[in-house]
Amino acid sequence: MTSSKKPLSVIGKTCTIDIVGYSENVPAKVDTGADSSAIWSSDIEIDQEGMLHFTLFDKSSEFYTGERLSRKNYKVAKIRSSSGHTQIRYRTELIIRVGGRRIRALFNLSDRSNNKFPILLGRRTLTGKFIVDVRKGRVNELPRSDSRALNDELQHNPYEFFKKYHKS
Repeated sequence: MTSSKKPLSVIGKTCTIDIVGYSENVPAKVDTGADSSAIWSSDIEIDQEGMLHFTLFDKSSEFYTGERLSRKNYKVAKIRSSSGHTQIRYRTELIIRVGGRRIRALFNLSDRSNNKFPILLGRRTLTGKFIVDVRKGRVNELPRSDSRALNDELQHNPYEFFKKYHKS
């Protein structure tokens, strides 16, 4: 008797994903300790007809296209951060390609501008589809932050630095 299930793909602790129809090769952190997945989103709003509107990433991201996405089907969740703070976040499905597989995944829309990875893949997205091999996907797949350059930029004009890295 043959199994109709697809074999599990092996991914590392980091990977790149394609958001089908929007962005390609976006770095993602694989976090088996996180229940849900999250994606950097901005300009999140709900109109009077109840339609959710948002933009993936923001202008400071190399993956930002400015395209507004709209969803009639979305959910809301109370999310507790690792620091214990609780926030309400909107959730919607996106079609992604990761580890050679195309899947529909539920993402929390959140401001990840201060995170190293714009996308976090949690257990609900991973379970039954992937095996995580922590020896694969080194964190250095992303350019390392250059603290010296950041401090030089800060010293040059602290006010402009603040405006660039901290939204009001």
